Amino acid sequence: MEPLLMPGQNPRTTVWLLFFCQALMNATMVGQVAMGALIGHSLAEDKALATLPMAVQMTAVMVASIPASLLFARFGRRAGFVLGALFSITGSLTFAAGVWQGDFVLYCAGAVPAGLGFGIAQHYRFAAAEVAPPDYRARAIALVMAGGVLSAIFGPELVKHTRELVAPTLFLGTYLVIACLPPIVLLLLTITRLPPAPARPKTRTPLIEIMRRPAFIAAAGSGLVAYGTMNLVMTSTPIEMMLCGFGVDASATVIQIHAFLMFAPGFVTGRLIQRFGIRPIIVAGALLTMGCVAASVAGVSFAHFGIALGLLGIGWNFMFVGATALLATSHTAEERVRAQAANDFIVFGTVACTAFLSGAIHAKAGWAALNLMLLPALALALGLVAWQAMRSRRAATA
Repeated sequence: MEPLLMPGQNPRTTVWLLFFCQALMNATMVGQVAMGALIGHSLAEDKALATLPMAVQMTAVMVASIPASLLFARFGRRAGFVLGALFSITGSLTFAAGVWQGDFVLYCAGAVPAGLGFGIAQHYRFAAAEVAPPDYRARAIALVMAGGVLSAIFGPELVKHTRELVAPTLFLGTYLVIACLPPIVLLLLTITRLPPAPARPKTRTPLIEIMRRPAFIAAAGSGLVAYGTMNLVMTSTPIEMMLCGFGVDASATVIQIHAFLMFAPGFVTGRLIQRFGIRPIIVAGALLTMGCVAASVAGVSFAHFGIALGLLGIGWNFMFVGATALLATSHTAEERVRAQAANDFIVFGTVACTAFLSGAIHAKAGWAALNLMLLPALALALGLVAWQAMRSRRAATA
């Protein structure tokens, strides 16, 4: 895929602006992860539904994939990202209303626009890939995703310091503050040079043909395993820690460690991909995630939770950045929007399922069983990467 270089702005400057946009949008999600399950647990009569708000939000992320692709294709990246920020504001304010009213249904309703906003924000990494030259593409993708480092630090700290801001309604002030983050994104977008809507090709490659390519299958498979396994464990962590006697600050700190290590490797993941290749980095991520499983089943001390979620974060980063870089090799510039939409629909459809299942599995089967469920999925990802490597070598030989 050729870069869509924009006149008047260095591609690296554009990537850094996208970095800050991604950081602010991710902060809204990191804050939600730190408190969403706790709020759901307090508002829902059936505690198995504690993770339902997160499940609804991830379903909305999935649903956003196809409409977002149509929006980007018709009006360009800027219009899509502006709409995503507006959705995010609406979601935060609806969450606040649900908390204020103590209404679980209203609180779940806020997850819809919040999820749509976050779903659109997932395309910042694709925008980085589009503006970057080929030799800088993997680093650009990783750098934009590394914007989550700021959100990893800021999101949980925001929860800690604002949860009692509007006493006595816990977390109301947090959502009101989070609603102020997307407007900053809107300001940054005014100075960011973004690709226009792509030209419509005279002949369109059928989507099923794109999806049948080995690189697409391995990229989508690795991406869905990376995000699905991470979300399955992360969503239930605050609840498990609460049941083990830890308070909100402790669980927020563990989520902070996890989120930081999800995104901090992004400063070097691109360089590692340049040096070792895409597939070895995906494999390394899968092995690190297996380390998370080992730490989780070994005990329930604060150190066990911190180490497990830290390994989970690094593993996610290696697998997901690698999958995104691999996806960029599976399509042409004209095919990019449809390929990206199909990929994200698959990935976040899986994430939505894991969010729905996380609370129920945790409530019925327990923490250890939930973690052990990651192993078959990781084996599948490793198998797909090996299969794609074999097909690639055969094609090169032919």
